[in-house]
Amino acid sequence: MRRRSLLALIPATALPLPGCGPVSGDGDSGGRAVTVWLMKGSASQEFLDRFTEDFERAHPGITVDLRIQEWTGIVDKVRRALAGEGEDRPDVIEVGNTQVPGYAEGGGLLDLTLESMRDWGIRDWLPGLAEPGRWQSRQYGIPWYAANRVVLYRKDLFDRAGITRPPRSRDEWLEITERLDTGGDQGIYLAGQDWYTLAGFIWEEGGELAARRGGGSWQGALDSPAALRGMDFYRRLQALGDGPAGADEEHPPQAGVFADGGVAQIVAVPGLAGTILQENPGLRGRIGFFPVPGRKAGVPGTVFTGGSDLVVAENTAARDAAVAVVDALAGARWNTELARTMNYVPNKKSLAGAVSGEEGVAAMAAGAARGRATPTTPGWSAVEADNPVKEYMTNVLGGADPATEARRATERVTALLESYAS
Repeated sequence: MRRRSLLALIPATALPLPGCGPVSGDGDSGGRAVTVWLMKGSASQEFLDRFTEDFERAHPGITVDLRIQEWTGIVDKVRRALAGEGEDRPDVIEVGNTQVPGYAEGGGLLDLTLESMRDWGIRDWLPGLAEPGRWQSRQYGIPWYAANRVVLYRKDLFDRAGITRPPRSRDEWLEITERLDTGGDQGIYLAGQDWYTLAGFIWEEGGELAARRGGGSWQGALDSPAALRGMDFYRRLQALGDGPAGADEEHPPQAGVFADGGVAQIVAVPGLAGTILQENPGLRGRIGFFPVPGRKAGVPGTVFTGGSDLVVAENTAARDAAVAVVDALAGARWNTELARTMNYVPNKKSLAGAVSGEEGVAAMAAGAARGRATPTTPGWSAVEADNPVKEYMTNVLGGADPATEARRATERVTALLESYAS
């Protein structure tokens, strides 16, 4: 992705840390490196070089040792490091926002609640990053960047159908999609098992994928009236195209389907437009973006927010220096610059204006303000591995009774959550 110019950045400073004043080369971190694990592709090398040079200049005596990691196999690698196994000892780690509870459960993460409330503006964070970073009322994951789904649409097909602006509500979205679904064109291509998109529709109706019971345990919630309304909206929208009922958005990749032509809309992250243009350069200038519409006109719908949080290992030997690195990476200056450089959504709602000049990212930022994440229980990983939600969706789209299928899926989700906890 191309870099955009950087505007009005806040000067770098060494910020006070809990009980120790500004971090310097003294104390626990003098003359030693802070090892930072970041994931491949999260930030450009040019960004990382500039950050490292600036941070080390502002914090004499601290050396930042950046080590880029692959997503494949990272969960087990992080767990081993947090348990003190092997030679790798990262101090700061980038983790997927929904992974935080699994690492916090084992006691491997440093509690950053105080810093979050006192210094880092916890109330302004995007909820889809902040909420999964919390475990048992304590904040372990610090939001770094976000990405969420928007609607990518063909401007020329909208024009041909006489549609002059994107829809502002879900009812209007259905109405224009039906108008677009004609003459060999698909109003929308929506795969039958795109469960992240379904999750947003369920949350928009006030439902949940799973809910906490008394005593802290979790149970499935797909059979609630609100969740069933979310599934019904998905069914009605999905019917206005030829998306396969028994496959997700990667089988086949929806970027290729959109690039082949005849599809008016897809639900995806804005960055997918780059892949589409690689496959069909003729669509350059014809792709637009708008937030997933909500029930109320002019208010974006709730969406699943993906992205990354920063955590500090409990077994770090350089606590203050590690916290200073998190403070800088997640702070307004470098977080804004990362968002502009990589086309992300910044970690705070108040920083959304920093990406307002890029149509796709601006649409993503509008949706991120109402973003959510999957249930904040480590057991949700077991649900995703088996994923009865996908089977539920396929069965309903195939004509099965929604209430019956939702009850079956709910029972399966509950069983998986209980199995993980036992």
